[in-house]
Amino acid sequence: MNDYAGQHEVISENMTSQITTELARYVQELKQERKSHFHDGRKAQQHIETCWKQLESSKRRFERDCKEADRAQQYFEKMDADINVTKADVEKARQQAQLRQQMAEDSKAEYSSTLQKFNHEQHEHYHTHIPDIFQKIQEMEERRIVRIGESMKTFAEVDRQVVPIIGKCLDEITRAAESISQKDDSQLVIEAFKSGFEPPGDVDFEDFTQPIKRAVSESSLSNSKDGKPESRFSSKSKGKLWPFIKKNKSPKQQKEPLSHRFNEFMTSKPKIHCFRSLKRGGAGPEDFSNLPPEQRRKKLQQKVDELNKDIQKEMDQRDALTKMKDVYIKNPQMGDAASVDHKLAELGQNLEKLRSEAQKFEGWLAEVEGRLPVRSEQTRRQSGACEPQNTLTVNHCAQDRESSPDGSYTEEPSQENEMKAPATDFDDEFDDEEPLPTIGTCKALYTFEGQNEGTISVTEGETLYVIEEDKGDGWTRIRRNEDEEGYVPTSYVEVFLEKNAKGAMTYI
Repeated sequence: MNDYAGQHEVISENMTSQITTELARYVQELKQERKSHFHDGRKAQQHIETCWKQLESSKRRFERDCKEADRAQQYFEKMDADINVTKADVEKARQQAQLRQQMAEDSKAEYSSTLQKFNHEQHEHYHTHIPDIFQKIQEMEERRIVRIGESMKTFAEVDRQVVPIIGKCLDEITRAAESISQKDDSQLVIEAFKSGFEPPGDVDFEDFTQPIKRAVSESSLSNSKDGKPESRFSSKSKGKLWPFIKKNKSPKQQKEPLSHRFNEFMTSKPKIHCFRSLKRGGAGPEDFSNLPPEQRRKKLQQKVDELNKDIQKEMDQRDALTKMKDVYIKNPQMGDAASVDHKLAELGQNLEKLRSEAQKFEGWLAEVEGRLPVRSEQTRRQSGACEPQNTLTVNHCAQDRESSPDGSYTEEPSQENEMKAPATDFDDEFDDEEPLPTIGTCKALYTFEGQNEGTISVTEGETLYVIEEDKGDGWTRIRRNEDEEGYVPTSYVEVFLEKNAKGAMTYI
């Protein structure tokens, strides 16, 4: 059996050195390569977005210059047809019309150049850059699959190397099991533990009809006052000779029922539950000040409830001891009433400590509840109205996409979500350190000063990203940028969740 276990240890060591360590290193390389590919994808998407904005700007400028040139031409024609206008004014209007016409021509040329540039960049984006990135990701996945297959083959080789030795071990185990002799083993146990005493002789007949002093037989098992049978067999030998007889209870166990019942209670050490949280030595502070207000309130309420339960337990023990002391006072033969006073004193001290702990946590709880904002019915109606507004916002974004070529143009907040959604799906397999993806946007209705740890300050009218919805505690988790995120009261913001938002890289 030891050799068999040793071969499995060999398998474990080889698996660790040849497979586990190598795979851990390879996974780190894959994570770095994946981050590089997604970084390139984000850069390509930002570049095409910038080109689209430049095209829109040049188009609007060309449209504006054309309208101004048309108005200047109409004004010149009006001035030229009016006989009351001087020749100088007509000439000035004509020069202004020519100037506006020239500006329109320049804007047209610029718009045409920008359009050609955008079409070229868009073609490169969809047919060269993005396909190359996806091809690299696919090749990376294929290499990962091949590597897993190689690891499986390595495992098979490691296991195959010890199979002959394990087979020999199993053969020896089978041979040893077949050579077992239950009779010989039982005889060995009997020889090791037999007492060697002879059984007692026959019991003599005692004639009660004769007026003589009855003599106890030496072979009798009954105990006499002068203890003669004890000379032949000691109490220790009787225990070995008669293992099935019921032993007599010791005098210590023959107490009154009430005293026997509280014996264990009196001798056991007191269990002080009030210092349980103090001995844990957790990472957070005792007053949970590192948590958001609502989470801190729940933790403090839970702590107060635990302390109240401990106080009730101590009070129940004290009541039980008090009743026992009264019984001892009324019946002194059942026990000493003074022996309970020490235990009562300890319970009193424990109760005082528990009550002081409970008062401290109740004070912190009252402080937190005083700071939490109260959500009015109007605020709740505003929160409930977010769903229709969210639908309108999504539809508006969808219209913007339809107006852009091939749906490539999106608003900037949406682009943030679109780029992070596929990255998050990919991150689940390799890396847990990626930031949470945005699930929508929100607008601050009021100014909020985030003074506690875990909260974030916002100003009225500010737009931020939502990364976690309200879980029922009245707080929403938001992000301003990659380094600033935290909780704000849900009633202070108006949330727009993007349920139908499409990913920016879902065009394949």
